[in-house]
Amino acid sequence: MSPVNAYIVIPCYNEEEVLEETCRQLLSVFDEMKTQKLINDDSRIIFVDDGSKDKTWEIIDRFSDEYVEIGGIKLAKNAGHQNALLAGLMTVKDECDCAISIDADLQDDIHVIPEFIKNFQNGCDVVYGVRSKRDTDTFFKRTTAVAFYKLMQAMGVKMVFNHADYRLMSRRALNALSEFSEVNLFLRGLVPLVGYKSANVYYERNERFAGQSKYPLKKMLSFAFDGITSFSITPIRIITAIGASVSFMAILAALYVLFSKFFGNASVGWSSLMVSIWFLGGVQLLSVGLIGEYIGKIYKETKRRPRFIIEEYKK
Repeated sequence: MSPVNAYIVIPCYNEEEVLEETCRQLLSVFDEMKTQKLINDDSRIIFVDDGSKDKTWEIIDRFSDEYVEIGGIKLAKNAGHQNALLAGLMTVKDECDCAISIDADLQDDIHVIPEFIKNFQNGCDVVYGVRSKRDTDTFFKRTTAVAFYKLMQAMGVKMVFNHADYRLMSRRALNALSEFSEVNLFLRGLVPLVGYKSANVYYERNERFAGQSKYPLKKMLSFAFDGITSFSITPIRIITAIGASVSFMAILAALYVLFSKFFGNASVGWSSLMVSIWFLGGVQLLSVGLIGEYIGKIYKETKRRPRFIIEEYKK
């Protein structure tokens, strides 16, 4: 098979501590794939600076001048990981045969990239990088991660288990992805909706080379909640079911009160009354808050603001 024109797209936010090592290792993998005639000389490594506050763009700019294989996209401001990733993919989709997305922290095993290319050459439009195990994670992170994927599946969101944003997409798949215009991005849920032939490549995740994780617990919970509310109305249906159940219990309670009054056994129950009021009030506030979250997403979608703005593109 003839070599392919492959682009690697890497979103970056304050990654100055790891970028030089990331460049070095990716260039080494590029050289190996060129030797194996998997990729051609037009293949590129594109870093997307997502409004970093450190020297991330300076490093990208310097490497793009030193190496013909390296390019950079500078966003006008921080747009968030998903938007930065999409910005890179949409910018290069007409320049490559396929694009591989990966984070800059070197936790995902870059040495399986040749397997991605081979699957693409064998007719797969999407190749997912899937973690084979989570032994390196803490008990808390491993438990919450498994709970996240199971919850997403229970909510009806089609996702690849133990897959993040390490994947290959063909030009055809990228063009299909560009048809999805929603502002509330959750690429792990969107990509499977493309529906083209796919394959999984399994790997073991490494420790972060340097720097700090950009996804602390608070952001992880927010990301999970965005994913659920962007792809499923099941939470609203659950609230509806709770409302119906509470209403049914209220009817039973009313019948019990009438029965007690009829037989002269009625008594004032202050504690039970207060518990009922607080419980019903909590359910109502939770319901209103959840519905408000969906309304907020509708509000963002209707404004149709750009998901990202590119300030500079160095090929």
